[in-house]
Amino acid sequence: QVQLVESGGGLVQAGGSLRLSCAASGRTFSNYNMGWFRQAPGKEREFVSAIRWFGGTNYADSVKGRFTISRDNAKNTVYLQMNSLEPEDTAVYYCAADVNANGGYNYWGRGTQVTVSS
Repeated sequence: QVQLVESGGGLVQAGGSLRLSCAASGRTFSNYNMGWFRQAPGKEREFVSAIRWFGGTNYADSVKGRFTISRDNAKNTVYLQMNSLEPEDTAVYYCAADVNANGGYNYWGRGTQVTVSS
Protein backbone atom coordinates (compact mmCIF):
# COMPACT_ATOMS: atom_id res chain seq x y z
CA GLN A 1 0.00 0.00 0.00
CA VAL A 2 1.31 3.42 -0.95
CA GLN A 3 0.05 6.58 0.67
CA LEU A 4 0.40 9.95 -1.02
CA VAL A 5 -0.04 13.28 0.76
CA GLU A 6 -0.07 16.52 -1.20
CA SER A 7 0.70 19.93 0.24
CA GLY A 8 1.53 23.43 -0.91
CA GLY A 9 -1.74 24.51 -2.45
CA GLY A 10 -3.32 27.86 -1.73
CA LEU A 11 -4.58 31.14 -3.09
CA VAL A 12 -2.30 33.15 -5.35
CA GLN A 13 -2.71 36.04 -7.75
CA ALA A 14 -2.31 35.58 -11.46
CA GLY A 15 1.35 35.63 -12.40
CA GLY A 16 2.37 34.20 -9.06
CA SER A 17 4.00 30.91 -8.13
CA LEU A 18 3.35 27.92 -5.93
CA ARG A 19 5.25 24.73 -5.27
CA LEU A 20 3.28 21.59 -4.62
CA SER A 21 4.79 18.65 -2.78
CA CYS A 22 3.70 15.04 -2.63
CA ALA A 23 5.16 12.83 0.06
CA ALA A 24 4.93 9.11 -0.61
CA SER A 25 5.22 6.10 1.64
CA GLY A 26 6.92 2.96 0.42
CA ARG A 27 10.46 1.72 0.36
CA THR A 28 10.84 1.65 -3.39
CA PHE A 29 9.77 5.18 -4.29
CA SER A 30 12.72 5.54 -6.62
CA ASN A 31 11.17 2.83 -8.83
CA TYR A 32 7.83 4.61 -9.22
CA ASN A 33 6.68 6.81 -12.03
CA MET A 34 4.93 9.80 -10.47
CA GLY A 35 2.34 12.13 -11.90
CA TRP A 36 0.35 15.25 -11.20
CA PHE A 37 -3.24 15.64 -12.35
CA ARG A 38 -5.82 18.33 -11.76
CA GLN A 39 -9.56 18.70 -11.76
CA ALA A 40 -11.31 22.02 -12.13
CA PRO A 41 -14.94 22.50 -11.07
CA GLY A 42 -17.29 20.96 -13.60
CA LYS A 43 -14.46 19.45 -15.64
CA GLU A 44 -12.84 16.07 -16.06
CA ARG A 45 -9.59 15.29 -14.32
CA GLU A 46 -6.68 16.02 -16.62
CA PHE A 47 -3.03 15.16 -16.82
CA VAL A 48 -0.57 17.88 -15.85
CA SER A 49 2.89 16.36 -15.66
CA ALA A 50 4.79 13.14 -14.98
CA ILE A 51 8.28 12.12 -14.02
CA ARG A 52 9.57 8.63 -14.72
CA TRP A 53 11.62 6.57 -12.33
CA PHE A 54 14.73 7.40 -14.39
CA GLY A 55 13.97 11.13 -14.42
CA GLY A 56 12.30 11.62 -17.78
CA THR A 57 9.51 14.17 -17.73
CA ASN A 58 6.53 15.24 -19.76
CA TYR A 59 3.95 17.99 -19.51
CA ALA A 60 0.53 18.94 -20.76
CA ASP A 61 0.74 21.59 -23.45
CA SER A 62 -1.20 24.00 -21.25
CA VAL A 63 1.54 24.07 -18.60
CA LYS A 64 4.66 23.53 -20.68
CA GLY A 65 7.21 26.22 -19.97
CA ARG A 66 5.47 27.31 -16.76
CA PHE A 67 5.46 24.19 -14.58
CA THR A 68 8.40 22.00 -13.60
CA ILE A 69 8.18 18.55 -12.05
CA SER A 70 11.01 17.11 -10.01
CA ARG A 71 11.63 14.40 -7.45
CA ASP A 72 13.83 13.80 -4.43
CA ASN A 73 14.12 10.06 -3.95
CA ALA A 74 15.93 10.48 -0.64
CA LYS A 75 12.82 12.24 0.69
CA ASN A 76 10.24 10.11 -1.16
CA THR A 77 8.83 13.34 -2.51
CA VAL A 78 7.79 14.70 -5.89
CA TYR A 79 7.35 18.41 -6.52
CA LEU A 80 5.49 20.58 -8.96
CA GLN A 81 6.84 24.09 -9.29
CA MET A 82 4.17 26.26 -10.84
CA ASN A 83 5.12 29.67 -12.20
CA SER A 84 3.20 32.31 -14.14
CA LEU A 85 -0.03 30.95 -12.77
CA GLU A 86 -3.26 31.76 -14.58
CA PRO A 87 -6.87 31.68 -13.38
CA GLU A 88 -7.32 28.67 -15.68
CA ASP A 89 -4.91 26.74 -13.46
CA THR A 90 -7.44 26.82 -10.62
CA ALA A 91 -8.19 23.22 -9.68
CA VAL A 92 -7.65 20.51 -7.16
CA TYR A 93 -4.24 19.01 -7.86
CA TYR A 94 -3.69 15.31 -7.28
CA CYS A 95 -0.51 13.33 -7.01
CA ALA A 96 -0.46 9.78 -8.37
CA ALA A 97 1.95 6.87 -8.28
CA ASP A 98 2.56 4.25 -10.94
CA VAL A 99 4.32 1.71 -8.75
CA ASN A 100 4.79 -0.83 -11.52
CA ALA A 101 6.22 1.78 -13.88
CA ASN A 102 3.94 0.57 -16.65
CA GLY A 103 1.84 3.64 -17.29
CA GLY A 104 -1.02 2.85 -14.94
CA TYR A 105 -1.47 4.99 -11.86
CA ASN A 106 -2.31 2.72 -8.93
CA TYR A 107 -2.42 5.15 -6.04
CA TRP A 108 -3.77 8.66 -5.63
CA GLY A 109 -3.54 11.37 -3.05
CA ARG A 110 -6.50 13.30 -1.73
CA GLY A 111 -5.58 16.48 -3.52
CA THR A 112 -4.65 20.04 -2.70
CA GLN A 113 -6.61 23.09 -3.81
CA VAL A 114 -4.93 25.71 -5.99
CA THR A 115 -6.85 28.91 -6.60
CA VAL A 116 -5.52 31.63 -8.89
CA SER A 117 -7.25 34.97 -8.72
CA SER A 118 -7.31 37.41 -11.63
